[in-house]
Amino acid sequence: MSFAIHTTQTPFRGLLLAAGKGTRFDPAGADNKLLAHLPGVDEVVAVAAARAMLQTLPVLAVVSTVDSELSRRLIAAGCEVIGCDDADTGMSASLMCGIRRLSDAAGWIIALADMPHVQAATHRGLLAALKDGVQIAVPTYQGKRGNPVAFGRSHLDGLLALSGDRGARALLQAFPVNEIPVNDPGIHRDIDTRADLHAR
Repeated sequence: MSFAIHTTQTPFRGLLLAAGKGTRFDPAGADNKLLAHLPGVDEVVAVAAARAMLQTLPVLAVVSTVDSELSRRLIAAGCEVIGCDDADTGMSASLMCGIRRLSDAAGWIIALADMPHVQAATHRGLLAALKDGVQIAVPTYQGKRGNPVAFGRSHLDGLLALSGDRGARALLQAFPVNEIPVNDPGIHRDIDTRADLHAR
């Protein structure tokens, strides 16, 4: 089951992985880190991550269940949302749910919903690389790779064959990667703990 709100027309798509439980944030599982409010910003973590991407291309968000507050907020922000029944088996399951849904796209930018500080300019740079024919692109800040990651259509089969909780890391190790320098420390900042919400 999914819901769609159509935005920018492009053969490329954004994929936001938002199905993780975030047990480091709340071991009891009562609070979803993706619904935590960012200090000084009238936005929750996942929606902030989605909005930066939505400025560049349409976004499909993969969640654990569509009937949730997280889904409603992402839909309101402009995302299409799809549930992934086996999300608990690892990040690759969520990734494959999204890629299967978007299998007709020319390429994908894959972002993590717990990284709300990534700038829209970084998404634009990755999209430009895909439009130029690059098949794998990653942003770098101060010489270190970060997220999100872009894949061209030639990697469709490889993305659909992933397993475990390593996401697409195996493809980054096996194929040439185009590094795109960005002035964006947000590509290294994720929200794993409550302290991360207030980190500078």
